[in-house]
Amino acid sequence: MTAATIAPTRLRLGLAALAVSAFSAFGTPALARGPDGIADVAEKVIDAVVNISTSQTVEAKGGGSNTMPQLPPGSPFEEFFDDFFKNRRGPGGGSKGGERGDNPPRKTNSLGSGFIIDTAGVVVTNNHVIADADEINVILNDGTKIKADLVGVDKKTDLAVLKFKPPKPLVAVKFGDSDKLRLGDWVIAIGNPFSLGGTVTAGIVSAKNRDISSGPYDSYIQTDASINRGNSGGPLFNLDGDVIGVNTLIISPSGGSIGIGFAVPSKTVVAVVDQLRQFGELRRGWLGVRIQSVTDEIAESLNIKPARGALVAGVDDKGPAKPAGIEPGDVVVKFDGKDVKDPKDLSRVVADTAVGKEVDVVIIRKGQEETKKVTLGRLQDPDKVQAAVKTDEPAPEKLVTQKALGLDLAALSKDLRTRYKIKDSVKGVVVTNVEANSDAAEKRLSAGDVIVEVAQEAVSSGADVQKRVDQLKKDGKKSVLLLVSNADGELRFVALSVQ
Repeated sequence: MTAATIAPTRLRLGLAALAVSAFSAFGTPALARGPDGIADVAEKVIDAVVNISTSQTVEAKGGGSNTMPQLPPGSPFEEFFDDFFKNRRGPGGGSKGGERGDNPPRKTNSLGSGFIIDTAGVVVTNNHVIADADEINVILNDGTKIKADLVGVDKKTDLAVLKFKPPKPLVAVKFGDSDKLRLGDWVIAIGNPFSLGGTVTAGIVSAKNRDISSGPYDSYIQTDASINRGNSGGPLFNLDGDVIGVNTLIISPSGGSIGIGFAVPSKTVVAVVDQLRQFGELRRGWLGVRIQSVTDEIAESLNIKPARGALVAGVDDKGPAKPAGIEPGDVVVKFDGKDVKDPKDLSRVVADTAVGKEVDVVIIRKGQEETKKVTLGRLQDPDKVQAAVKTDEPAPEKLVTQKALGLDLAALSKDLRTRYKIKDSVKGVVVTNVEANSDAAEKRLSAGDVIVEVAQEAVSSGADVQKRVDQLKKDGKKSVLLLVSNADGELRFVALSVQ
């Protein structure tokens, strides 16, 4: 190799070394360690994060096997208890005394996380952490254990507030604004995973407003910060040290973190906690309507472009919407100045609105926008539905039916009301049969359903239904919108193809 060829090689090696050095200084280590502020945040807030220890007395079953406490479905503690209680035996692995039914009641324990929001001893955690507990204890970061009292719970958002008497001055944290979070922002989780108190993990915001169908007001922050069993109820911090979420759920086939965790956003938590501290319960707004999604077919039938809003399927006779003039078939697209994209949006914004407040509700009715003024009521827990009393079915009558849309239809009669147990208040045309593989079958219409309206016009016979369908075909419509009632009078909209 000549000198002429050596120099460029040395130059390339020198440049490569420089590039590696620069990359090492400014690239990989920085990415590996994350933002510099994590340690500062952890040091500032760690004493405000607590462990929650609960105990529950359960009846032991015969045969010496311990009984697992009842947990909410999907609780992160479900498998934990299954592993450590359900499959464990007493001393020696057998039943005490060798007889069934001679085991006394025993206490079971569970652990979770929480955080102090007031130096007077106020703690926020998850409802499922303390559900059905006979005794609740708060364990401070230094190991001090204090008995706590339950202030209130909200099962719909899985939040709870506790209160204890401080044995010494406490550190409290404040809430930040979860609405200001951006995808990719760094977040820090601190809690008690697998009973390892004071554990700090970090990650980013993976998604916002995540609906995982766990409750009526789902709007979770998704994060890849490691969250495991025992983290439930613990805080999710931003880099300012403010709480922007409460760690609540994980998705994990293995039971450990796979980088998919969910936290209730602080915007929701603040509203719930304020009411629990003030009233000991939640006082949510109530509109008094049953709603459903606006599908593309329904939107086409109602002349709504693009498909959006919440379709009013029914109006409570005693609810606030009734006197305000809201009717089945209306589509709510704006509530109190906030856009409504889907039914979940409406549920959340109504629930978060103060009881007794007068609000503007923008609806679309027959293609035109209208504004209704509604004074919100208070949402009550639904009454338990009593089981219907079984009665002997009468002998079948000879029916005069009309076929339309893959349905056999008949005018309502006393005999048909008795056969299908249809309330007297329900008016329309009863479905007596549904053709297999029809669009109606796919949309889950069944015998005993009652068609109340076709394309927002009332019908009372099969001929009325066929007449409306024929007219829609002439008008070039691809689908027809039916207002359908069940036997109890509960309404829903169904769009069927007319092609």
